[in-house]
Amino acid sequence: GNVMSEKMRSRLEELDDLEEGSHRELLSLTQQEYAGRIKEQDQALREAWATDQKVKALKIVIQCSKLLSDMSVIQFYPSKFVLVTDNLDTFGTNYLPSELTCFILITSLYPVSPNDVPDSAKETCLNWFHKIASIRELVPRLYPSILRCSKLISADGFAEALPRLANIARGIGDPLVAVYARAYLCRVGVEGAPHLRELLTQNFFDFLLTMKQLHVDSVQNLLALQGLDMSTYLTLYSPAIDWILQCVAYRTSEHVLLEVMDRCRKLGNNALLLNSILCAFQSPFIAARTMAFISMIKECDDNGFPMHLLYRSLGQSLAVADPPEGERLQVLNDAWKVVTRLQSTQDYISCAEVWTEYACRCFTDKFLPFLDMFQKESVKVDVCKSIVEGFILWQQQQQTRDPVIINAMMFVCKAMHDSISALTLEDEKRSISFLICGFIQRISFGRDFEQQLSFYVESRATFSNLEPVLIHLVQSVNRLSMDTHRVMNGNHSRKTAAFVRACAAYSFITIPSLTASFPRLNLYLLSGQVALMNQCLAQADAFFKAAIALVAEIPRSVVVDGKARPSEGYLLEYVRNLLSALLVVPDHPEQGVLCLTRGLLTALQQSQWDEGSDGRVLAYISVLHLLCAATQESYLYTVDKVDSNDQLYGGDPKFIQEVNRLCETIVGLILDHLKVLGKEEQTLKRQASVALALFSTLIYCADLQNNRLRQLAVNLWGLARKHGFAEPKITVPIMKYIKGQAERRPELGDLAQRLAASCQP
Repeated sequence: GNVMSEKMRSRLEELDDLEEGSHRELLSLTQQEYAGRIKEQDQALREAWATDQKVKALKIVIQCSKLLSDMSVIQFYPSKFVLVTDNLDTFGTNYLPSELTCFILITSLYPVSPNDVPDSAKETCLNWFHKIASIRELVPRLYPSILRCSKLISADGFAEALPRLANIARGIGDPLVAVYARAYLCRVGVEGAPHLRELLTQNFFDFLLTMKQLHVDSVQNLLALQGLDMSTYLTLYSPAIDWILQCVAYRTSEHVLLEVMDRCRKLGNNALLLNSILCAFQSPFIAARTMAFISMIKECDDNGFPMHLLYRSLGQSLAVADPPEGERLQVLNDAWKVVTRLQSTQDYISCAEVWTEYACRCFTDKFLPFLDMFQKESVKVDVCKSIVEGFILWQQQQQTRDPVIINAMMFVCKAMHDSISALTLEDEKRSISFLICGFIQRISFGRDFEQQLSFYVESRATFSNLEPVLIHLVQSVNRLSMDTHRVMNGNHSRKTAAFVRACAAYSFITIPSLTASFPRLNLYLLSGQVALMNQCLAQADAFFKAAIALVAEIPRSVVVDGKARPSEGYLLEYVRNLLSALLVVPDHPEQGVLCLTRGLLTALQQSQWDEGSDGRVLAYISVLHLLCAATQESYLYTVDKVDSNDQLYGGDPKFIQEVNRLCETIVGLILDHLKVLGKEEQTLKRQASVALALFSTLIYCADLQNNRLRQLAVNLWGLARKHGFAEPKITVPIMKYIKGQAERRPELGDLAQRLAASCQP
């Protein structure tokens, strides 16, 4: 059972011969076709195992392994190594006999002794290893042998096999194939036997002994045949060497680094090897010996490896850990001399970005003069955008008040702002505005509100050409006022009262500079509400008057998202929001009863409503709702420490009489409009809609004990239903409400009877 039969050995030799033809076929494929063929082999391996074709599966594994000794396309070798070893890993974990796979899983989770493994599983394991050992070629025999299931045979099976396999790898002739085989040994060894650190180190030292093979005639001839230069060829080694050294350097001491550096010096400071050392070992270890590494880099033999990569790798380590303080300037000078001599733009940028970060980390920040080096305007703006994006991301979870940072970022944002001209696209303006608003949002002086306001004043002067930024600043100042209100709990001192008035003045000065009408309207309303909350009555009154004056100037169409749209809907919604705020605004003692409401009515008469709409009349009806609320003894909502008209007038008959006169005027205007709508057949539907809206207002708001108003309601109801345009979804709920309130309000009972009578033919 433990020894493979001669028949099986003969069968495997036949399979090897059959594979030679397929192997030669692969040599003529392109790189893309090569990768596709490897993926096809993986699928074939899955299908063969799923159909219980064990020998065919092994044949595919052998074929995949042979590809790793193929050097027909050298530049593709690292990618091919990844694809092929993925297939081998799949075979080593998923496609072993079920009882073997089960025990591999168990031993990976729990310590299981080989004595616990059934003899059948041991026999299966040995049988597979004997099959693999019968493969004639070295590389196809080596890779499938690196299986962790050998620990099922004996406790130290895998640990004992690894040194033997490492010695076998010494027989691989091609240096590129050999280094990747050693990388695979290290990868599997770290996973399966992490305690064998000596093996990892020895595996690396074995590679060092073969370094001379990289420049032998056979390698040079192969490179010449494939048109590959030595510089590109050497970079193919980096992934494998990096992995080997990372395994060696993992949780190791500085002593190992010193030994590796010593070996590197003895090899003439090979650049390829030195670059991997810089990438693999911990940054503090590298930083502590920065000058030693710079000396080694200067003494590197010119073997074709790109020297700028060495300085880039060193700079990446120093961006994480600082070198000794006395060496920092010398390190930068030595490195920058090399960087500035680079002819390739790509090479220069790849090094300069790393060493720029080092300079910013270790020295005084000469940031702004650096920006002046970008002379082309478009390039400078792109750089500034990247800087602001980085700042916003860096400050995402916190805010700053550092004056150096603020001044630098203000300079950067101003450069973006000043780049805007009449030819700048709207998307570009929005992008810059968004970034500047993000910068402003991340500046906070804490409880120093005066300093915060000063910053907003400076920002307004600096970014005056960007309306989104100005809108953001007004919103920020309003929030600053409310922060002051919160800190003082609404009880302002003389100092804070003066401060919130200054905030109101800031907004009042800034808003008129906006060209868009509705942002101005909204900011006037919001700023007026904030001023009212802070008991700044004169300032609130000024904001609301400015908003009312602007209502009369709103054009019939506005641009929204780049398209012209009718302004009626937006304006009507705004008027209703404004009326809600005006309810709690106390009258000015020298300007008469409801002076702001009267001003709004005048503005509505002067505003440019579409001739084919009822927007103005619907706004009048909304004013009736406000006047109804204004006559209540106690308003539904008030502003703390502000006496609204319910407190000022206290239900005074003269005030009620003045409100009634205003209501009569408004109702008269609405009735005139209804008469106009009744003159043409195409406006009868609009007439029914307006009549029903006014009827609803009378039902809910008017004193229907007045017989004249009840009769007016009956007339409006009849007008709404006259031509059959009244919608049941509106009329039915209204009638239900009237009948439901009839017992509590007798006047509604009488109204219900009149309405019923008016509906009879």
